[in-house]
Amino acid sequence: MRRAGTAAGAAALGGCLLLAGCSGSGDSGGDEAELSVGGAYMPQPVSASMAAGFLTITNKGGAADDLTSVTSEAGEVTVHQTKGGTMTEADRLPVPAHGRLVFRSGGNHLMFEKLTQRPREGQTVSVRLHFAHSAPVTVAIPVKAATYQPTGGTPEHAAHSASSGH
Repeated sequence: MRRAGTAAGAAALGGCLLLAGCSGSGDSGGDEAELSVGGAYMPQPVSASMAAGFLTITNKGGAADDLTSVTSEAGEVTVHQTKGGTMTEADRLPVPAHGRLVFRSGGNHLMFEKLTQRPREGQTVSVRLHFAHSAPVTVAIPVKAATYQPTGGTPEHAAHSASSGH
């Protein structure tokens, strides 16, 4: 009986880690990044092999961090930045202390290529965000209608959070 309780607890913890990007640290001192992710969405792609993803990474901690890569079983993911109307692939993007890194249409975005299957509205696509100093964060990105436009800001109730691993 005790084994069943342990398995249920492990399953609950696993669900937390997968869906919310939780960290076991719980210790968020002033000199660490304290990251959360919200407002994530992917417009249903019009192409069978490419898609874009958008989200906001908020850092409530006292130390900056850098997003260094994004991985997904859905396909290859690269991080793109847009400056002066020109899109370029970025090796890393800063997440400032007490600030945000915003991915939105026409600006910074995640580019999915070589999709393993075409995501459909109502599904989710799981991504893992990797940082220079903080623990990775796993986010389930909902697939929205191709014409979806988010309404003002990042909904706090949809945020996924993680503390720094350092």
